Amino acid sequence: MPNAISKLMLGLFFLMAAFITNNAMAKVIHSERSLYSNILVEDKGDLRCLKFNVKSRNTRQTCFFKSQPQKLVFNYTKLLLTSLLVNPEPKRILIIGLGGGTMSNTLHQLLPDSDIDNVEIDPSVIKVARQYFGFLENEQIKTYSQDGRVFVKRALLKKQQYDWIILDAFNGDYIPEHLMTKEFLEEIKSLLSKEGILTANTFSSSKLYAYESATYKSVFGDFYQVSNQDDNNRVILARNTPLEQSPLSVEVLIKQNESIAKLASELLAIGVDVKQLYQNMKSTTTHQDWPDDSPILTDQFAPANLLNIN
Repeated sequence: MPNAISKLMLGLFFLMAAFITNNAMAKVIHSERSLYSNILVEDKGDLRCLKFNVKSRNTRQTCFFKSQPQKLVFNYTKLLLTSLLVNPEPKRILIIGLGGGTMSNTLHQLLPDSDIDNVEIDPSVIKVARQYFGFLENEQIKTYSQDGRVFVKRALLKKQQYDWIILDAFNGDYIPEHLMTKEFLEEIKSLLSKEGILTANTFSSSKLYAYESATYKSVFGDFYQVSNQDDNNRVILARNTPLEQSPLSVEVLIKQNESIAKLASELLAIGVDVKQLYQNMKSTTTHQDWPDDSPILTDQFAPANLLNIN
């Protein structure tokens, strides 16, 4: 028995030592308290990460390799690119939720002729993206420090439209409530061009999974769910016009569409396999995994106590 206890204590010692060593390797190069969260920028070898410290939790918002900034780190950023299999040439793109600006940079690299509008509520996040993550802005890439829903309402008044809208706004715990409701998604749908695509970054482990799914379906009808077994990320892909129940195979898409063939080659260069993206797409026409009677999130019903993904 003493021998077993000794082994247990030794194991705990090595576990603690590994934990301390792992955290000691991460160097905080920037820290500030903004109006919305505690912002941290950490370097760990070649990896640089933006984190929001909310309620004693460190949540990574953006990471990139300093030596290979074009290479995507997070799985969900790769999943978001699935939209390009449906619409490979979006001319106007809206991204709500900036993080470090790596998604905007990647899309500009892939679609240099497209216009990109980035919307971020926290001006401190915009500043950090510019200073520490190489966030690119020019005549085609604009940044707006606004609440995402306010921006959408104003864009509708101006009769603007987008070919691709990406919802990637997180407050450190989960998606802000007012960016999840049926009313907001109806505004988003009105902002899409006729063949416009919406992609939303969510989580399959969230207690809001069924609520979110039912809400998106109430606005867009059936949509694609894009995920894999490696993590809890889920991307919802929807558009104004109905999606095909099962899209053409990637091989056929590449053969028939020069834009997708070119895209497949460019994505592979940044570590994204188009064939794998395709395999991750499941239509809710055949793969609905939530109850039909799931409540819909509205401006009057978006309970904060459900915003817990643990």
